[in-house]
Amino acid sequence: MNIEESLCPKTRKSHPPSLKARVAVEANKAHKTTAQIAQMFGVHPTQVGGWKKQALAGLPDVFGNGREQMRQQADAEKDELYKQIGQLKVELDFLKKRAGLIN
Repeated sequence: MNIEESLCPKTRKSHPPSLKARVAVEANKAHKTTAQIAQMFGVHPTQVGGWKKQALAGLPDVFGNGREQMRQQADAEKDELYKQIGQLKVELDFLKKRAGLIN
């Protein structure tokens, strides 16, 4: 170890989501030990367990009802548009009164 290595902190290695998914799937299969999977993919055994837990926690969202989410998004957009229409209507009535078009 030279002086430069001891002065510069090591940066964390970033793993792509595809690797994390492959590791989690392999861990879920349970054909190999965590240590074997970690060695096979070149990651720390703790990461294997963490990614497996993360994958299992996210599975309900993968199989969730996409239509329900789209409906909620459409409803929110519709509410926002109705709000804008109301605001524009109030502004128009105000301007008409100021211009003397409405008594």
